[in-house]
Amino acid sequence: MPLTPLDIHNKEFGRRLRGYDEDEVNEFLDQVIKDYEALIRENKDLQNQILNLQEKLNHFANIEETLSKTIIVAQEAADEVKGNAKKEAQLIIKEAEKNADRIVNDSLMKSRKVSLEVEELKKQASIYRTRFRTLVEAQLELLSQDGWDKLESASSTLSIEHSSR
Repeated sequence: MPLTPLDIHNKEFGRRLRGYDEDEVNEFLDQVIKDYEALIRENKDLQNQILNLQEKLNHFANIEETLSKTIIVAQEAADEVKGNAKKEAQLIIKEAEKNADRIVNDSLMKSRKVSLEVEELKKQASIYRTRFRTLVEAQLELLSQDGWDKLESASSTLSIEHSSR
């Protein structure tokens, strides 16, 4: 058991001849008691400080651990968001490529259809032109026949006779 200031104060020494001066010994013991009490108080203060610092250290260690876990969770969440965004971007690209292919194919089909329609219209125009030419040539041929001349002369004679009356 550690020595207390009271133990020092109550300590009795045996007397001998030619011993120490009792007042000097008592003064010295009083000084030792004061210093010892001061050291005990200082020790208690230091122990309290150690406890406070230990509590703060534990608190900061808990904060550090929480921050570490939070950073890890945030990193995992960021990685997950990044991965999801990448997957979504790939899906969007694939969908866009499909739409682009569909649009190109539709355009090619429409272009072919229009091209076929143009060719058909050219054929019909050619046929119409040929028929119209044939019709016009037939009409010209009719006009150039001798029968018109006779009809004209007969018509002139009738006009002259009709005017003379």
